[in-house]
Amino acid sequence: MNMILLRVIGISTAIVLALHAGMSFYADLVRPNFRASDLFSGEIPPDKAKLAAAGGLASFSWDGDLLANYAAATASDVLHRPAADAPGRASENKAAQAAVVAALKVSPIRPALWLTLGTLQAQAGEAATPAVKMSYLTGAVPIDVAMSRVRTVTSGAAASDEEIRLLAQSDIRSALANRSRYEPLLVSAYVQATPQGKSLLLETTKVSDPKFNEILRRY
Repeated sequence: MNMILLRVIGISTAIVLALHAGMSFYADLVRPNFRASDLFSGEIPPDKAKLAAAGGLASFSWDGDLLANYAAATASDVLHRPAADAPGRASENKAAQAAVVAALKVSPIRPALWLTLGTLQAQAGEAATPAVKMSYLTGAVPIDVAMSRVRTVTSGAAASDEEIRLLAQSDIRSALANRSRYEPLLVSAYVQATPQGKSLLLETTKVSDPKFNEILRRY
């Protein structure tokens, strides 16, 4: 009896391990080669067919990279190729937010993905401040992501949060350190900013780059 039980346990374990190996292999095949940081650097998301295959596996996977990449690609599709009608855009936005939240529940230390959530929420007219704050608190980001975060902060209610204002100054200073590349984007962010966002940009540039501060004040 004990021998039979051991054989059953052994066979069951082997089946579970084989299924896990098979799912891991399939996940590697269908995982979108698209990270949240790519969303903010102009990378083209994967085609819808590959995205659909990844979505099927993501619905029951605990692979943090698969979930994060699928969420980022889904969000990019929504942000860069939105549906033509308002109800369609709202539905796609909700689905993308759900994918991002599912990924963050499994793997929360992803600052660019938190910013992705905040960007989706801002697009939908929802409160984005908590998600944007988490994007600062969970780690460093590439400069392209930091510049996108400046636009998100300065164009919404996040610019009224004192903690975010302090954190955002580092993003603005990073962009100013590469001013030849990011000056047009900083000017664009200023033009589209809320009054609180404009004051944040002016306060930071007044100390870090007075000449650029004078340029901003012309707009």
